[in-house]
This record gives sequence, structure tokens and C-alpha cells, in this order.
Amino acid sequence: MAHESTGAIYAAAGANLAIAAAKFVGGFFTGSTAMIAEGVHSVVDTLNQILLLVGIKRSEKPADARHPFGYGREIYFYAFVVALMIFLGGGLFAIYEGYERVWHPEPDKDAHLFGYTIPGLWVNLGILGFAILAEGYSFSVAMREFWAEKGQRTALHAIRRSKDPSLFTVLAEDTAALIGLVIAFAGVLLSHSLEMPALDGAASIGIGLVLVGMAIFLMVETHGLLIGEAADPELVKAIEEIVRDEPGVMHVNEVLTQHLGPRDILVNLSLDMADDLSAGAVEETVSRLDKALKARAQDVKRVFIEIQSKGDGARKVAA
Repeated sequence: MAHESTGAIYAAAGANLAIAAAKFVGGFFTGSTAMIAEGVHSVVDTLNQILLLVGIKRSEKPADARHPFGYGREIYFYAFVVALMIFLGGGLFAIYEGYERVWHPEPDKDAHLFGYTIPGLWVNLGILGFAILAEGYSFSVAMREFWAEKGQRTALHAIRRSKDPSLFTVLAEDTAALIGLVIAFAGVLLSHSLEMPALDGAASIGIGLVLVGMAIFLMVETHGLLIGEAADPELVKAIEEIVRDEPGVMHVNEVLTQHLGPRDILVNLSLDMADDLSAGAVEETVSRLDKALKARAQDVKRVFIEIQSKGDGARKVAA
């Protein structure tokens, strides 16, 4: 199963690892809580990208006797774990650290490197500037791959319709990271210029709230995929049209679809067919429909067709 998102994940992991190191160095030398919170955020994001790669790898395992429909939903589970980590490891930590700084404010310290004294403000702003550039690059890679897959849709609409959580999770993480960096930048700058260290803590709380909000959004999206979501409504409509155009099909009783993975759709049809069709003709119809549906959408991997009279119990089953 191919995933277009791996390039975006590798770009995000590399950027976050470099950013985390820079933020922790800056936070250690200057005592900025916002910088420490941002450093933890970047570490959590790096671990999240590793988890997504593990999920993608496990989702590609072939079907076996224990899991006859394959392991495609593994990526949904790992994406949900990622959302939970953003909530706990990033959001709540940042809020806690910010709360401590607001109630126990301390001015940023200057950094002493190789006998030189560098104002803490410039250290933090320089690191945040580097982080914004690195996150911006990661965001551009994720956005380019996202639009390449989703076409001309609004971002929110595309995310809600997407069945590949690895891609929209990276995009959501990068978006939250950029917002958090802007908040951290403003907090560091204002706390220094206004001589109000508590603003640094307030910035950390703001970063935490952004992460918590993003995590809740991702948990809602991945929860739906975990319990099973139908295919895109446009595809479902196309399936109905193909089936109705098939000679011998009198009525389409039901069209059920479910994503077993980002690129694995199960289709179950309930059809009422002409009573004068022979068993051989029914088998030929079922075979044509199977090929037509899989040709219409490469993600359709399994097609099950149930033959029953409209409003009655099953008369015969074919696949």
C-alpha cells in the first residue's frame, strides 16, 4: 500500500529534531519557559513522526488467517496515539509550565558562551526565527503533498474527507507548530520589552491551548476512521450509477462501503435482479460488476454482492 505522506513525515521529523535541540539550548541558557515548552513540543512531534512511520509500515503487512482483511487500520490506531501524545505530552505540559511561570515569574537570563555574553532576548528570537524557517519548510512539503492528493478542496473539507491520517496529522502538527512559534516569539519579545516575565508564561499557556485544540480535532477525526468510515460520497454515488446501468439489475437495495485502510475500500452491495436470469447470467453480472467497480476506483479491493428481492429476505448470495 503506497503512502504519499512518507516524504512529508521524514521532512517533519528532521526539522523537529533540529528545532528541539535549538529550543532546549536556548531555554537552558535563558530560562525561557516558552522556549522549554516549545522544545518539548518539538520532541513530541519527532516521536509522533516516528510512530506514524511505524504505523504505515505495519499497515502494509499482508492479510493472514488472523486478520483476513489485512492490517490497513494499523495506521488509524497509531494516528490516534499521536493525537493523544500531542494532548498529553505537548499541550498539558505547556499549560502546566506556563502556569508555573505566570505565578513565579523570573526574567530571562543572558547566555554566556565562550567568554561572551549574549542577551537572552536575541538568543531566543534567533532560535525561534530558525525554527519558523524549518517548520515553514516542513509545512510547505506537507501542504504540497496534501493538495496533490486532495485536489481543489478547502483544507478543512479535504481533511474531513481524507482517509489517510498520516498525511493530515503531519499537516495539522506543522500548522500548530507554526502558530505556537508565533505565540512564543510574541511572548518572548513582549515579556522583555514590557519587563513582564509573566507574559512568557502566558505564551506557554497559549501554546498549550493550541496543541490541546489540535489534538482534540485529530482525535475526533481518527476516532471515526478507527470505528469504520464509509468511502467518499462521490465514489459511493459512482458505484450506484455503475450498478444501476448494469442490465438485469432491477433495484439497488443498499450500497455499503467501509475503509479498511487509506487505500483499501470494502464494497458490499444488495441487489434485486430480474427473476428470469439464470444462475449463469447472475454469475456473469456479478463478475462484470466486480471488475467495473475495481476499475472505477483502484482503492476498491473487495466487492461482495448479495442478491435479494426488494424488501424481502436474501434469495441467493453471489460474490
